[in-house]
Amino acid sequence: MTSTKDVSSQSDIGKLRAESDGSFKRAPSSFRNSISNDGKFQPEKGRYHLYISYACPWATRTLITRKLKGLEDFIPFSAVSPHMGAQGWPFKNADPSWEDADNDPEHPNFQHVKDLYLLADPNYGGRFTVPVLWDKKLNTVVNNESSEIIRIFNTAFNHLLPADKAAIDIYPEAHRQEIDSINEWVYDTVNNGVYKSGFAQSQSAYENAVYALFKSLDRVEEILKGKDYLVGNTLTEADIRLFVTTTRFDPVYVGHFKCNLRDIRHGYPNINLWMRKLYWNNDAFKSSTKFDHIKEHYYWSQTMVNPSRVVAVGPVPDIEPL
Repeated sequence: MTSTKDVSSQSDIGKLRAESDGSFKRAPSSFRNSISNDGKFQPEKGRYHLYISYACPWATRTLITRKLKGLEDFIPFSAVSPHMGAQGWPFKNADPSWEDADNDPEHPNFQHVKDLYLLADPNYGGRFTVPVLWDKKLNTVVNNESSEIIRIFNTAFNHLLPADKAAIDIYPEAHRQEIDSINEWVYDTVNNGVYKSGFAQSQSAYENAVYALFKSLDRVEEILKGKDYLVGNTLTEADIRLFVTTTRFDPVYVGHFKCNLRDIRHGYPNINLWMRKLYWNNDAFKSSTKFDHIKEHYYWSQTMVNPSRVVAVGPVPDIEPL
């Protein structure tokens, strides 16, 4: 069963409207609850379900963190089809053409992610984004903001996890100030910067975004000189948040979003090595990165950028070997 309410302005990416100066501004997420022992949403094995798209960098953050923390048996997940059309992200029953997608095991008749949002709040007025962290007990959305979900995963279930997984901390207190500082400008100019470049509707908006993007990539390149991680000598959320953008950069953002001053593999050797080490040496990163989903989604779904829906074949390989 899917909602009959006309919410196409919320689900159809083709109806996104730029600002008056042609720039793209991302709306904030709406569901911002946490999971805690003394709250409405308590940490329980099997209570929650995660909805993601392998194509979406924001959702992939949560999938990486889920695996790093050993939460696979605690929080199952479902992956939607990469074909985000007029109704938004579809489950497999709405898009059987994409074999590597899931139906919603909690609501077998639901066809799109939007149905979850409208069940949680029939008057919901925001966009129907992933990730979605769903509470099966209360039948509602806990949180749909990826930066908060990864912090929930980092600590909320530690008392239920084996000691080795509980000890993993992607937001260590000693480095929080530096992590927060890096996150702030990486989000604005890199994670979201590629979208501001690609969705720009004026030359000035595009150039403002794309030059800021590459200025920040230059800055990241310097930070990663001789280092395996962005902060300290340990894997943190700063690495996770940057990785999901850099892995999509050469396959999608260079061409599709016109982020073409340089690519990662030829223009940024330090970033490229850091990215490849994470991908090839840590399965939480590799298993969460599906390049077929990534390329199909951007080139097929974003018809305001690519009306033909022709999917680019390069680069080869999607990511270089170590």
